[in-house]
Amino acid sequence: MRFLGVIAVVAALAAPITSGPSVGCPGQQVPPPPPAPTEVVGPAPEPLPWPAEPVGGPQLGGCGEIGTDGAPQVGAASWVVADLDSGAVLAARAPHARHRPASTLKVLTALVALRNLDPDAVVGATTEDMQIEGSKAGIGAGGRYTVRQLVAGLLLNSGNDTAQALSRAVGGDPVMLARMTAVAREVGALDTLPATPSGLDGPGIASSAYDLAVLFRVAMRDPLFAGTLTTPSVPFPGYGDRPGFALSNTSRLLARYPGSLGEKTGFTDAARHTLVGAAQHGGRRLVVALMRGEQHPEPMWRQAAALLDWGFAQPMDRTPVGTLVDRAPVVAPTATSDPPPPAVASSEPVPPSTQPELPLLPIGIAVVVGATVAVVAVGRRSRS
Repeated sequence: MRFLGVIAVVAALAAPITSGPSVGCPGQQVPPPPPAPTEVVGPAPEPLPWPAEPVGGPQLGGCGEIGTDGAPQVGAASWVVADLDSGAVLAARAPHARHRPASTLKVLTALVALRNLDPDAVVGATTEDMQIEGSKAGIGAGGRYTVRQLVAGLLLNSGNDTAQALSRAVGGDPVMLARMTAVAREVGALDTLPATPSGLDGPGIASSAYDLAVLFRVAMRDPLFAGTLTTPSVPFPGYGDRPGFALSNTSRLLARYPGSLGEKTGFTDAARHTLVGAAQHGGRRLVVALMRGEQHPEPMWRQAAALLDWGFAQPMDRTPVGTLVDRAPVVAPTATSDPPPPAVASSEPVPPSTQPELPLLPIGIAVVVGATVAVVAVGRRSRS
């Protein structure tokens, strides 16, 4: 099937770093089973390779608890607490374990949309937007929405319908997914492989708690993104005979945790519950990301709050266990036993290379076409 070949290229594009047999953690290179039906449309795609060294520092290559002495016990399989400004990671559990991100992937979707679209540009909605599975903001065929309104629907109400509309405005799912992949690679989120703009499960979809914290930290530098997360509600246009309405922020962390800067949550049957958010106490801002959690015995927002409380209680000079990067790590050239021979001076002009570089975006576009078609063919399921 076509997507099997192109998904392998996406993996190489998203993490072009080779790994040896001792790199990475057993059982953490791909999201755990069982997969969603939309992921199983043939043999599994090749997983993203492990980077040669753990992104963010050697300690973050740990497969379990890292720097968690005194930290609260939470049920999420993977989590990270870090300083939002300096990037210093205070503690983590399996930070680079790959999991399905569900709608926390919308942080990356919003980041790409805000980098590529005028916030005041108008996008028309379609019947296809209304028919997408899972949570919706409430756009409808014939409705006209600004990009900033669609981003509000994406972040406040986790609208899969607004993700679809923003993807179309960027150029369609192949283009959107290629740019999401490129941005993830650019900022050093090398565990992240988008398969759908909304975070609905699809072939090869993956991210990590570390990557969610990285992406959220970068996105919070955009004033429109940061301001939208803390907005209680926004007026939202109607369509056809349906009048306009108020679109409300559904964040429990924002409503119940003092100093919250907002959050993005997600859920699918395969991903379970995911969350990434931030808060500020005094002059200090922290980001927290949790993946593959449950809403019991404590709801996810309380688990995030407990980790934030612990983080704010730590001294400012606490030695970090790693760092949130904001650009891809530089890969050192591989050492060889024999140095290359010295160049020989010549008066003859040097001919140009006959092997041009392959452009990033066209590769990404080709990569995601097959995966997108495969996902559409079997349907998608998600709540947020």
